[in-house]
Amino acid sequence: MATDSGAYLDALAERIDAMTNACTQCGKCVEVCPMPEFADLDDAVPSARISGVLQVLRGGEESPVAEQWASVCSGSGYCISACPEQLNPRFMLAMVRRTTKQREDAMARRDAGRAQFQQMSRGVRVLSRLQLSREHLERLSPSSHPERDTPPELVFYTGCNLLKTPHIGLLCLDVLDALQIHYEVHGGPSSCCGIYQARNGDDDNNVRQSMRTLDKFSQAAASEVLAWCPTCQIQFGETMLPIRVEVPQQTQSTGFDMTMFPVFLQRRLEALRPHFKHRVDKRVALHEHPGSEGVTDAVIAVLSAIPGLEVVTLDLPRVGYTLGSLAGVPRQRQALLAAELAAAEAAGVTTLAGIYHSDHREISAHDGQWPFEIVNFMELIGASMGVEHADIFKRLKTMQDVDAILDDTADMIALNKLSLEDVRAVVAADMLGEQFLPVDRAEHAQFLVQS
Repeated sequence: MATDSGAYLDALAERIDAMTNACTQCGKCVEVCPMPEFADLDDAVPSARISGVLQVLRGGEESPVAEQWASVCSGSGYCISACPEQLNPRFMLAMVRRTTKQREDAMARRDAGRAQFQQMSRGVRVLSRLQLSREHLERLSPSSHPERDTPPELVFYTGCNLLKTPHIGLLCLDVLDALQIHYEVHGGPSSCCGIYQARNGDDDNNVRQSMRTLDKFSQAAASEVLAWCPTCQIQFGETMLPIRVEVPQQTQSTGFDMTMFPVFLQRRLEALRPHFKHRVDKRVALHEHPGSEGVTDAVIAVLSAIPGLEVVTLDLPRVGYTLGSLAGVPRQRQALLAAELAAAEAAGVTTLAGIYHSDHREISAHDGQWPFEIVNFMELIGASMGVEHADIFKRLKTMQDVDAILDDTADMIALNKLSLEDVRAVVAADMLGEQFLPVDRAEHAQFLVQS
């Protein structure tokens, strides 16, 4: 039965009202936000930006300084800890974007959300099957759930797009298996967090999709959901779960905490440490973002427990929660990534390790262009544990040629009965077309020249 969105949207409106009423317009959130300077926004006093936010949220009136700020918000999260009233300015900016989006035609918004969701679904289906057989993919699928007499200890939630780089997800499951944890896997497009609808202001379908997924978590009856994707964590943790508990019939059915996977690993580090049986003699810099609280510190703590591994800090601006969250400032995103690659080379690292799957799809393409390898941090954990899953996505993307990729994956295309037309389109658009910074390092100088 489809979720009735009315009660949830009423609860969302009440949450927005509570925040706007509690906000004192002190401007602390604007003062700590890196984006006005990073994005070269028009000069405006902090109090004017936040008062504009309230203006938009209270009556839907336009406020150029607030909407400009919201449009470049990258979710760095500094504003949350800076707020003396313990509000969530990141959530408020998301609601500003929602309000401005809803000035557009409702059918156009719905169609845009549907089109983006369908493109994602096709990309996930094709790219995952270019890399793994159906049998291996089942391990990352809800269909892998065994018959159970007792609830799992936790749910591992992949989100949708992790399945484009399935070796990362498989390594996560290897860790859970080593820790002898009873878990279920949830994820894929059928368990989307609703972000594609949310970004397009399609409230009804956002609520239906996200609440359907939360219902699956509740039905699993696990006490904890481990989220891999920071977008899902923000969408659920800051918007959907808080309004869900305000709907009377749902109050008793949430019953779980959501934790980012690296934070969970740090919490279980003493149990994980004995499994680090192999030295990993590498000097590692992280590709990381500050937006998911505790994640970077957790990754550093876990990697630092691996024998032989040294974590090196690069002196770079820390903005956003992924590279994708910097979509509002594409030129600055290119400059930041070019500076990171150059800084990693200057630091003499052996390895640049990303944290999130979406960032890996970008930075892995630069592997082979620099005197260091590019991996996901889970690969380093796997190396110390003695487990490995080939990064087929990186191998394919570094080919930088659609026909070469199709030739290389011909057996998987046949095995998984994929349409050659679909594969060609997805490889061109969702693999090679998803590239923020040119792979050729000779082209990077132009992005490093910033005023």
